[in-house]
Amino acid sequence: MYRKALLGMALLGLSGVVAANPYEYKLANGLKVVVKEDPRAPVVVSQIWYRAGSMDEVNGTTGVAHVLEHMMFKGTRKVPAGQFSKIIAEAGGRENAFTSHDYTAYFQQLQVDKLPLAFKLEADRMANLALTEREFSKEIKVVMEERRMRTDDNPQSLVGEQLNALAFEAHPYHHPIVGWMNDLENMRVEDARTWYRTWYAPNNATLVVVGDVKHDAVFRLAQQYFGPLKPHALPSRKPQKEPLQRGIKKVTVKAPAKQPYVAMAYRTPVLRNVTEDWEPYALEILAGVLDGYSAARLNQSLVRESRLANDVGAGYDDISRGPGLFIIDGTPSEGKSVAELEQGIRDQIVKLQRDGVSEEELQRVKAQVVAAQVYQRDSMFYQGMLIGNLESTGLSWRDEKTLLAKLNDVTAAQVKEVAIKYLQNDGLTVATLDPQPLDGKQQPQPQAGEFHVH
Repeated sequence: MYRKALLGMALLGLSGVVAANPYEYKLANGLKVVVKEDPRAPVVVSQIWYRAGSMDEVNGTTGVAHVLEHMMFKGTRKVPAGQFSKIIAEAGGRENAFTSHDYTAYFQQLQVDKLPLAFKLEADRMANLALTEREFSKEIKVVMEERRMRTDDNPQSLVGEQLNALAFEAHPYHHPIVGWMNDLENMRVEDARTWYRTWYAPNNATLVVVGDVKHDAVFRLAQQYFGPLKPHALPSRKPQKEPLQRGIKKVTVKAPAKQPYVAMAYRTPVLRNVTEDWEPYALEILAGVLDGYSAARLNQSLVRESRLANDVGAGYDDISRGPGLFIIDGTPSEGKSVAELEQGIRDQIVKLQRDGVSEEELQRVKAQVVAAQVYQRDSMFYQGMLIGNLESTGLSWRDEKTLLAKLNDVTAAQVKEVAIKYLQNDGLTVATLDPQPLDGKQQPQPQAGEFHVH
């Protein structure tokens, strides 16, 4: 079968391959392979992305995507529990995994000649994971402790969790990636097995390789190791749209903390058509106007000048499978209240909506926003991240250049227009932290994402 498949690829001139860098090929079982040749160092990054994240979970099993990510390191029939990481380390590589609302991904960074090893191990656990009661009962305790450390004992994370839970009523972004504690306490190994059997298949995955490789050689390796795996039917994914928000929502979170904190989330669109949509690009530049560099408006006005805040920031992600949020958050200075900081933020928004941005400021912000994206592309790992993120959220790696070009095309009028349209109360959710006595407990530092630690 393998020789026949290779012959077919040769006869067709690798049909499906784009004559540019990156290169793409799809195996007969549905696995998409994207290769970015980057010869700057004799290393390679291999990432396998499954289009299944916490948004695909159902009530009662929240957190199962992240739990399965942990279990993927707990052995197959060929590789005993704990050996995956050891084998990669002994080969001089490093590996990890992460879960998001939209996808779950696993990666290795190795010397180029060790790429077959990464493929062999990943293909094995894509099809042959040994989900035992013994390993599950140990690992679910690890996940619950992770939730305690990252969320329950972290006041800002608690605020973020409640912010999402209130901002999203119908959409599963309502649920935390790590899962609700009660669901974790009642999760069983069969829940993980069901998730694995449902979503872990070559026709629900994208293999991304970046490094000092030749694409045709990588395609042959992918065919060798992943080609024999069988696809299976995937569940239909129903649209899950948020109902119209009809006014401001507010929640107060009481938790042990040193300082109060406020987070404001505005409902926004995300990219669905990279060439025709323009609002997401304008929203990204708007985030840069407010918090794209050290002299951006929020920091300059609220931290340096009025000293209302110790820190304040804005963020927006235009690429996701679900609905978007534009978030502004901050910690008030000592002696200042959350209400004062919130009003200070609102004043800056009103000023922007009224006066807009000058052409000079716009060009300065664009330079910062675009430069930040270009710098990320210097990293092999983040080149792979961009490709995997685009492919797993319904876009394409081919959109990369368009994304940068469209950012450069944003006008001052468009920035003002999206500020007026989306930074308004009817689409706003506000979560505040009401700090309670610490009782001598030390607060852990915030951690980003749901990365697996093993």
